[in-house]
Amino acid sequence: MSAMTTAPFWGPDFFELEQEDPEIAGILLSELERARSGLQLIASENFTSPAVLAALGSTLSNKYAEGYPGRRYYGGCAEVDKAEIIGIERATALFGAEHANLQPHSGASANLAAYGAFVAPGETVLAMSLPHGGHLTHGSRVNFSGRWFDIASYGVTKDTELIDYDQVRDQALAHRPKMIIAGATAYPRLIDFAAFRTIADEVGAILMVDAAHFIGLVAGKAIPSPVPYADVVCFTTHKVLRGPRGGMILCKAEHAKAIDKAVFPMMQGGPLMHAVAAKAVALKEAATPGYQRYAANVIANAQALAAGLAAEGMRPVSGGTDTHLALLDLQSLGVTGTEAEQRCDAAAITLNKNAIPYDPQPPMVASGIRVGTPSVTTQGMEPADMKEVASLIGRAVTQPSSAAAVAAEVSTLVARHPAYERP
Repeated sequence: MSAMTTAPFWGPDFFELEQEDPEIAGILLSELERARSGLQLIASENFTSPAVLAALGSTLSNKYAEGYPGRRYYGGCAEVDKAEIIGIERATALFGAEHANLQPHSGASANLAAYGAFVAPGETVLAMSLPHGGHLTHGSRVNFSGRWFDIASYGVTKDTELIDYDQVRDQALAHRPKMIIAGATAYPRLIDFAAFRTIADEVGAILMVDAAHFIGLVAGKAIPSPVPYADVVCFTTHKVLRGPRGGMILCKAEHAKAIDKAVFPMMQGGPLMHAVAAKAVALKEAATPGYQRYAANVIANAQALAAGLAAEGMRPVSGGTDTHLALLDLQSLGVTGTEAEQRCDAAAITLNKNAIPYDPQPPMVASGIRVGTPSVTTQGMEPADMKEVASLIGRAVTQPSSAAAVAAEVSTLVARHPAYERP
């Protein structure tokens, strides 16, 4: 059992909320019950520690602190300066980075700041194709990236479903991008950052790594780090890293001024100092041997889950996973991703539909699902449990009439590995 999930959750502040606003308090209770009573397999979610939640719900929420430590636009920032400095020191030490900015409100905000620091509107950026696993901020037409910048894309090969590095180089030589983005939201394999660095150098491009999904595995020393290769690394703090919802940026010292100015005042106003403090708490937790064991277990669980789902007739895209997530092709079952998501939801299993490379279905239907193991690993589940989880998913997807029976078995499983302690 993970110590993360057995620490007390409830504090006096909640009971005050319950008295002052029972409607909102009730929603908090029902969401906690939802998380406790089902399997949480969204790859981009996790359970923070009570210590992170305490910082997030602290009086630092009250402080306006536009600017940076020692250079604020408001007075009274001495204490929040300390929190931000501690967070910066922890981030640079944990990741071996030359500079860190903890102020981005989200991963998308962090990515926007990287664009703002290095690319002018209308200039070219090379990024991973969304249908092949890229993110909205990598060039979607409904996103700032696709509306303000000229986006060239690369993808995966049809046979291996791995990044086609020859195509990356060809696209870079053809389009001469100002910035190249490595990173994805639904790619289960390791990325060759050295190859991207070589290509970026060949065309004189900035190399930005969007590490939102896997940075926690880097923090836990479970996979190679992009920091030695990238000019800038952007990421979220709420996935495997197990921090509060928010973003962060690491960069080389030569880019520090440009990044800081792009975050504030170019992209954001006052930072969320309670979130900055909570990020600092998460960074301290991530520097422990226990967290390193956790990160390794996340990958072991993902690999076991992918293998178990393969046995249930769901084909793992690229043959498996090296990270915290797996992408499964459901075409052989004759079930769409949307149908699978809905059937699993009825059985108290939360996961998401997801396009697969060269998907014949539209994105909102999709031929696949994406599963991730950060949350269940935080709860203390192990590879042996993943075989049971795979069987439950298989039944939920292929036998929709069994939803109630599957949900009952899910309830028994999660009772053995509770998310937070019941009061």
